[in-house]
Order: sequence, then C-alpha cells, then structure tokens
Amino acid sequence: MTPKTPITVAYGDGIGPEIMSASLHILQAAGAAIEIETVEVGEKVYLSGNTSGIEPKAWESLRRTKVFYKAPLTTPQGTGFKSINVTTRKTLGLYANVRPCASYHPFIKTKHPVMDIVIIRENEEDLYAGIEHRQTDEVYQCLKLITRPGSEKIIRYAFEYARRNNRKKVTAFTKDNIMKLTDGLFHRVFDEIAVEYPDIENEHWIVDIGAAKMADTPENFDVIVLPNLYGDVLSDVAAQIAGSVGLAGSANIGEHAAMFEAIHGSAPRRAGQNLANPSGLLLAGVMMMVHIGQPEVAERVHNAWLRTIEDGVHTYDIFREGVSRQKVGTKEFAEAVVARLGQTPQTLKPVSYAAGESIPPGGAAAIRPPARKETVGVDVFLAWDEAGRDPNVLGEKLRRLNGDGLELMMISNRGQKVWPNGSPETFCVDHWRARFMSTGGALHHGQIVRLLERVANDGFDFIKTENLCTFDGEPGFSLGQGQ
Repeated sequence: MTPKTPITVAYGDGIGPEIMSASLHILQAAGAAIEIETVEVGEKVYLSGNTSGIEPKAWESLRRTKVFYKAPLTTPQGTGFKSINVTTRKTLGLYANVRPCASYHPFIKTKHPVMDIVIIRENEEDLYAGIEHRQTDEVYQCLKLITRPGSEKIIRYAFEYARRNNRKKVTAFTKDNIMKLTDGLFHRVFDEIAVEYPDIENEHWIVDIGAAKMADTPENFDVIVLPNLYGDVLSDVAAQIAGSVGLAGSANIGEHAAMFEAIHGSAPRRAGQNLANPSGLLLAGVMMMVHIGQPEVAERVHNAWLRTIEDGVHTYDIFREGVSRQKVGTKEFAEAVVARLGQTPQTLKPVSYAAGESIPPGGAAAIRPPARKETVGVDVFLAWDEAGRDPNVLGEKLRRLNGDGLELMMISNRGQKVWPNGSPETFCVDHWRARFMSTGGALHHGQIVRLLERVANDGFDFIKTENLCTFDGEPGFSLGQGQ
C-alpha cells in the first residue's frame, strides 16, 4: 500500500471551496495517497485583521508538508495588503512557475488547434519585488530587480524541463533593447546556459514581437522562459488563446517546497452556484501528483479528464452548441471525470506520465566570485518645482555644488537628458536626476555624504541616491536617454 503523502490544502475564496472539493474528490477517487492538512488563508484572514492573509499555523503546515494545494484567493486591490500568492512564492523560494497551455481542438473552441506550449515564469523578483515609493507630488516609483542567481535558476529550470519532457526548443522573451542592464542580464544568462544544452534548440525574442508571434502562431514555440511580469501576462494570454484561462493549472517549484494552483482568480460572482469549472485546479492537482511521486494517479486523472472533455461534458464557460453534448455544474463535472477513470481519450492525445514526463525539482544557482567594484559617481534624485521647471536654472544651481572630487555631468527628467544641451520641447515633471561623476579615481562614501550635505544646505529636497559603480571595469549603470 502506498504511504500517504501529507499535503497542505487551502480551499480559498469565491469559487475556491467548490472547485477544491471537486478536485480532491476526483484525485482521491483515482487513488491519490494523500493526507490533507487544511489551513485558512485569504479574504477571511485579511478581514480578521491579519494583513498577511495567511494564519501562522499555515506556515507551520507548509514547512512540514512542503506541498501546497491552493484554490484561488481574493487579494484586496489598491490597498496595502500584499498578494498571498506573491508572499508564499517568495517566502518559500518557489522561483519557477510552470504553466502548460495546450489546445483541445475540436472539443474546445480555439483559433490554434495544434497549440502545445509551456510557459516557465520567474516567480520571485522583477517588478514583483513590490518595492514602490511615492517620491514627489507627481512621481511614483517601482523598482525592477533582476538578479544573476534568479535568472540562472529559472533559465536552467526551463532547459531541464524541456529535456525531461522531450521538448525540442526553449525561447526567452525580454525587452533588453530598452532595459539593457536588467533584461540584458536575463538574455545574457540565457545565452550562457543554452550552450550547456546542445540537444535543445534555443532562441530569443524581444517580448513585444514575441508576444505577438505567440498569439498568432503559438505552434512555433515549445517552452518559453520569461522574467516575472512578462510571464504573468503572457501565460494568461497563452491559456486564453489555447481555449480558456479556466483550463490552466500551474506548478510553483522551489528547492524546499512546491505550490499547485489554478491560474485564474476567485470569481466571487460565480461563488456558491455550482457553476465553476474545476479544470484548472484539477490539472494543477495532476502536476502535484507527478511532483509527489504518484505519476500513475496523475495519468489516470488526466486521461479521464481528457475523455470527459472529448465526450462533450462541459461546464458553462466552455459549453458550445453543436460541439458540447451536456452542460453540467461543478459537482456533476467532477462525477463525470470520476466515471471515466481508467478510460483514455479517443481523439485527443493520451498522456503518459509514467513514461518520463515530469516536473524537475528546484535547484540552486552557481556560486561565482564577486566582481571588483568601484564607485565612480552618484545619481542624486531631487524633488524640484521652481523656476518654471527650467532645467537650465536647475543645472546652474547644482553646478555650484561641484567640488571634493565630484562634478555635475548631466540632469535628466524621467530618464531623458535635459541638461546640458537639452531640448526645449521635452516635458518635465517635478522629479529630477542629477548625475555627479568622479573627477579622479574611485569615490568613497564620505565624498557622497558631503555632496548630499551641500545639496541639503542649498535648499534642495533630495529623495534618493543611486551610487554609480563599475564591476571589473564595466559600467554598472545606464546612460540617460539623449546622453
């Protein structure tokens, strides 16, 4: 008898309880050897005054089981509450988000009958670091953080996934023609790691045209690896053009734990009506069964689900006259899948997890010796709304602060150089970057501190600084546009 694997289960908000009950019913009917620990997370926890949205004993359970099966949650929008999904992924180091997106033609409407791609999204950094500030009356900031270790882990994961699942190509999407340092790093690491996998084709696309190409001819792609934000957006696009966001599940994989969830939200308007499609959460459960070493259960469930779809037993969201045969509710759909356990699809391709398809475990990034770092300048950001926002007036005022090995070289506004020799047509807001560079060798922090004292004593409101450094002699900072 297979020993039971403990898993942590959250029934979630909105339609969550209904689709989780349906999914667990199918998995257990298929012989899943799981021991369920139920925890409370989501809206109810928020409303009780816990701003994390997750109760402390839930963390205890997650650290014990290391497997989280989670229904959709409601995260308050536009408030100080953080997304539980983001918090869980980052707290537990779940850096790889795996989202298969396949079409089920002709049984589910799609413009792409042969679509079968996997989006692998970096899960912990990028703009999802959530580091935001209001810096002036007019300007807000969100920091985009891309790291070499984070990029190495997710890109290597994508190639390992491709190799283990007989995929032929891995494609990276970035915007490194604009964000040359952050997205440039991701692209550079992709090229470095691709060399280690000569059996797998690799390519890179700029994200805008790559996204357009994916939406138009997804059959040209296989595995796509992306930084966090692009991956979040494009995995939903991929799922929708395949047939429906409601059909897509995802696995969140880390070195120490994993989380499995549908990619859609909690849909509170559909809650309690026995309408919701449990397919996304169920297919996430299939991925979970593979992860915990029960591939035969995963195979049995997935093939029964495919046969149910093929037989035209559909929930309202995918029901289509002339193709679907029976419109059913959440519970009835679950029973239809259970009734087909042991069967395989006749038109759609059956799955065979026991034959080797798998979700690779998480892995650590390589340890590298640090580069030689030297500080050669500093960007001082100012809130300034005087003299009609004339950059030439600001430049003359700041030039008086030169000295002690630092000289004002450039002023920009929203990244565009406006002094010296700026264009009078450039629109300026109340947020300025003044770049001071060393006039002789590396700087020390004392020189920067004294510069800030001069800035403050001259009546300027500085709001942040960024040190300008070289790494092994290479600049670690971008030029201003127009510089």
